[in-house]
Amino acid sequence: MSIEEARKLVEKEVETDALRKHMLAVSAIMGALADKLEIAEGEEKEKWRLVGLLHDLDYERTKDNFEQHGLITAEMLSGELPAGCLDAIKAHNERTGFEPNSEMAKALIAADAVSGLIVPTALMMPSRKLADVSVKSLKKKFKDKSFARTVSRENIMTCEDLGLERNEFFKLALEALQQISDELGV
Repeated sequence: MSIEEARKLVEKEVETDALRKHMLAVSAIMGALADKLEIAEGEEKEKWRLVGLLHDLDYERTKDNFEQHGLITAEMLSGELPAGCLDAIKAHNERTGFEPNSEMAKALIAADAVSGLIVPTALMMPSRKLADVSVKSLKKKFKDKSFARTVSRENIMTCEDLGLERNEFFKLALEALQQISDELGV
């Protein structure tokens, strides 16, 4: 499956614009992580981006049965993505019982969570733009447990399992989102 095919699938399956943008954001962060971790170019890197783009494909369908979130996506994509990609999608929701046993799975957990910190931080800026977000502002919002309360700080810290310290991960993720800020609308 190509990124373009995945985008069309997202358009077809995901109703809310905010969720689509979140999925694009996670895809961008996953691509940046693949670069940083020196994942092979081309097809292998594209798999990381695809996993980020498609990880929440079933979110709207499973919001009332969250234990199924990720599992339904994996079923939908069976035969379209390799098993390692499907395993990462299953493992990004801890309630499925699947363990994140690969770099890709750990990266998805961290990318999913950090996107949920970065975008709300941008929306708190007077300009409401990612361009005005800094690593310093992310560090401050990370420490404020009342800010973006549903974002797991523990999941963000999964970046350490990838050999990245928190501020380095903030910088990488922020820069990835700033590159697609027009598409994200922030």
